Amino acid sequence: MNIEYDEFANIQDVFMYLASVTAPLKNTMPVNSYKNHVMAIMPMGSHGTERLIVIYAKGNLEPGIYEFDVSTKSYRQVTSVERADKFYFVVLTPVRNTLADKALANI
Repeated sequence: MNIEYDEFANIQDVFMYLASVTAPLKNTMPVNSYKNHVMAIMPMGSHGTERLIVIYAKGNLEPGIYEFDVSTKSYRQVTSVERADKFYFVVLTPVRNTLADKALANI
């Protein structure tokens, strides 16, 4: 397995990146808050998990739904997905994530 990395200075930039690569009309995406990193791990290309990209920034978020506004680069925790013009990230905090552990060991 080949892992590539995109490190960002802050969580807003991670959300901006993820908002730009989400499929049209798909305005929710899972994100992990794990071991002092906010990250998303995605396959690169059409070959499944042979090549992965880890998009991350150092930081923590509480589990829940976050609304992200691209125009202001701001996010806030909300209780539900309400607006089609915003992007939403479901932040999860896994107890253990072996793929993230492997990726973090190589950073």
